[in-house]
Parts: sequence; structure tokens; C-alpha cells
Amino acid sequence: MISCPSHPLTDATRPYRLPGDPASTSPSAWRVSARRRGLWAASRPIFSDASSPTTRSASQVDLRYATRSEHQTTLAFVRHVGGEPQYAFYDEATASRNWTYRRGSIPFDEIEAIHVGSTTLANDKGAAQALAMIEDAGGSTTISFDPNCRPNLVRHKARYVDQMNAFAAAADIVRMSDVDFEFLYGGSDYGERAKSLIAAGASLVVVTRGINGAQAWHRGAGLVKVEAPAIDVVDTIGAGDSFQAALLFALRAIGRIKRGALAQMNAGELDRALSFASACAAVTCSRAGADPPRQSDVGPALSRLLAGYVE
Repeated sequence: MISCPSHPLTDATRPYRLPGDPASTSPSAWRVSARRRGLWAASRPIFSDASSPTTRSASQVDLRYATRSEHQTTLAFVRHVGGEPQYAFYDEATASRNWTYRRGSIPFDEIEAIHVGSTTLANDKGAAQALAMIEDAGGSTTISFDPNCRPNLVRHKARYVDQMNAFAAAADIVRMSDVDFEFLYGGSDYGERAKSLIAAGASLVVVTRGINGAQAWHRGAGLVKVEAPAIDVVDTIGAGDSFQAALLFALRAIGRIKRGALAQMNAGELDRALSFASACAAVTCSRAGADPPRQSDVGPALSRLLAGYVE
């Protein structure tokens, strides 16, 4: 998917930018140094070629499980209203809409975690294919889920909410923004919803709240809250994906990414992981576009994450 800012594409001095979505989560994870493989439908036309330097060479994402398609690339046009990004999607008949899970094509026993979410799940076919994949993977692989809701792609909200609940019930890690929570469930009773998700099988539920920080509920460690770093915000696009990628990286870095280890996590470890993820998201918000940090941007936060950890 390609994200286009709210200015004409004919203005060559202002190029379109890569967006926030699962395809952004993989490069984000690489930039803080985690092994990552991309699993999505990649189109061949010009816009997909534009994203290739980021998804392949620049961000070193292994695309061996990606499916090349002759269908078009999803386009997301972005404008900022009141400091918040608003999106218009062009998603019909695109590569992501036509992605098909090939049963038996992925060696799940070699993969520590799978992350799903965003526009692919907004249509029935994509949701069904992704759910089949994580049902196959769930016995051996940690499942991470971020709905990353796009309301203007949702045609039948009740059915969409049911589908998102099915993904959440199959996941070990559920993260959503407060905006996603409001769209799916209304209100802000995060704790009760988190308890129900944990009762259904999740080990970790995280709600990110922008400048109000993040709070998480863990099966054993309970409730942990962290504050958002104080920064001058330039652009929030991609912040959620940076947080998600950094959280997965952090869990792996401290030996808590696998399902059994994740369930045994303590409150101190969770606090450090959430703080690291918040630091990475803050760097993304400090510059334009979905431009996640590299290790050199978050050195102190990485040191705090690894403090006291012995592999």
C-alpha cells in the first residue's frame, strides 16, 4: 500500500510516502534489528515498484512468502485535519484484496511470531484468508493482532466487529489504539475488554493512547502503564506500526516472544518493553511520513530495555 499526502502527485518535489500498515511493521522491526519476513500480496505496477526499496533492499525484509500479483496497489491518500491524519482509500480489486493463503506453504515451526491487521481484514475474503492462516499457525507461533481500523473501508460494521473479535480471540498479543477501541466497542472501558480477551486466551492486551501513553494488561503481570515521551509532533502516520514493531522486537530481545515465555513475563519486563515501544513511536512522530527509527535513534531506550537481561 502507498500513502499519498494531500498535495498533487504531479508536484515532484513532494513525493508520495510509504504508509502505516503491516507492510510498514516489517521494515520498522528491521530498523531496530529483528529478523522479519513479509507475508502479503505485492503488486507489480509502478506504485509497488516505488515501495520496493523500502520493503526489500533498504529495510531488508525477506519476501520469500509474499505473493506477486498483477492486481493494482492499494492507495491511501492522506490529509491532516486538526492535527490528525484522515485517509481516503482506493482498495477495490487490488493485490491485497486478492491475496490467498496457501496452506502448507509456511513453516510455522520456524517462525516465532506472525502479525496481522489493517486493510486486508476490512473485506470478508481477506479476513477469511488471514484467519485461516493464523488458525494454522497458532499451535506453534505467537500471533500478534492490531485491527488498525479503517472505518471508510468497512461496509457492514457489525460483521466487521465480529471478525475483529475472532482475530482477537485467536491472538496471543492484541494491540489497538484508543481510536480503534472507540470504533469497535465505544466508550473507554479498556480494562473490562482486556480481561475478556485474556479470558479468551490472549496473554497480552495493549491500548495505545497517543500523548496519554500506553497501558497493558498481562495474564500474569497485571496492569502496567507507561507515559508517552514529550516531543514536538510532526506527523503521526506510522506511529502505531512503529510501536507494534518495537514491542515485538522488545519481547524477542528479552526472550519473551514465544508463547510460553510470553505468558511468564513479569511487570518489570513489560514496563521496559512498553517504554521502548513508546520511544520508537515517538521518533516516528517527530518526522514526516511513516519513517520508523533505527537503533541509532533509540540507543538509550534500547539500553534500558536490555538492562538486567541475560540471554
